[in-house]
Amino acid sequence: MTSQAFLEAVKTRRTIYGISKESVISDEKIVEIVQDAVLHTPSAFNSQSARVVVLLGENHDKLWDITTNTLRAIVPADQFEPTEQKMGAFKSGYGTVLFFEDKNVVNGLMESFPSYAQNFPIWSQHSSGMHQFVVWTALENEGFGASLQHYNPLIDEEVKKTWSLSDSWQLVAQMPFGKPTAAPGEKAFQPIEERVKVFK
Repeated sequence: MTSQAFLEAVKTRRTIYGISKESVISDEKIVEIVQDAVLHTPSAFNSQSARVVVLLGENHDKLWDITTNTLRAIVPADQFEPTEQKMGAFKSGYGTVLFFEDKNVVNGLMESFPSYAQNFPIWSQHSSGMHQFVVWTALENEGFGASLQHYNPLIDEEVKKTWSLSDSWQLVAQMPFGKPTAAPGEKAFQPIEERVKVFK
């Protein structure tokens, strides 16, 4: 793949909220994309602290039911309708990818390399962001639409309990995806000359 082909995929990746339960590739291909991302996305000290869960079918629906019920207990009833509609939009997708970081790995690095201890939680988040971007771009390159959501830490305990996940896994982000039913919105760009400086 040329750099131009890679950058075209980067440019195509957008936030898409309108998604359906129709898939554009097999479940096996979805899993393969996520596995390749987890295997080959870099991490500080090659710590490989990323943990990822792929929810499809009823498990995907269950996540957004959990999120809806959690928010229902927090948001005033007379203001809940927009939130409920948003949760319904996420649930209408085909699946969700959950991104975690393993705190045991991060804490182990902090103990092993005390000179860098304060940086490891930051580097952990950097690595998670890269995993999210790789999966997001790859899914959109296959024809899915996706968005990135952050209902953690509100749903963390229920998610771990429901899918029997380790308590050391810290939820970072949720990525609902499905076949696009609407185009992304317009995106404005700040002048690139103000954001990138080149010195020769």
